Amino acid sequence: MSAHEKINYLEFPSKDLLKTKSFFSQVFNWQFNDYGPEYSVFFGAGINGGFYLSPLNSSTKNGSALAVIYSSNITETAQKIKQAGGLIIKPIFSFPGGVRFHFTDPNGNEYAVWSEQE
Repeated sequence: MSAHEKINYLEFPSKDLLKTKSFFSQVFNWQFNDYGPEYSVFFGAGINGGFYLSPLNSSTKNGSALAVIYSSNITETAQKIKQAGGLIIKPIFSFPGGVRFHFTDPNGNEYAVWSEQE
């Protein structure tokens, strides 16, 4: 059930929905359901959302919000991202409360991964 006035769903642009689905399935084990050729819903990410076909991408340089994903093994997650075609754009760094890194998916969208420790 949806909670009143709480974030319920996120949407991201995708230049290539097939690459997007392959990447997030391989790295994070997300599942997808297509709604036509220009939209795909994702499940299993902690919050549901979707990817819509767009020539644009989401990045903090452009003022976009940053989706941050938790990992209990940040080094392993970074390796999986690289193996699946993602690019680490900010290597693992410390911050109060843990460590994190930023990456882009094969479409150029920026995300971050954090953990309590490396």
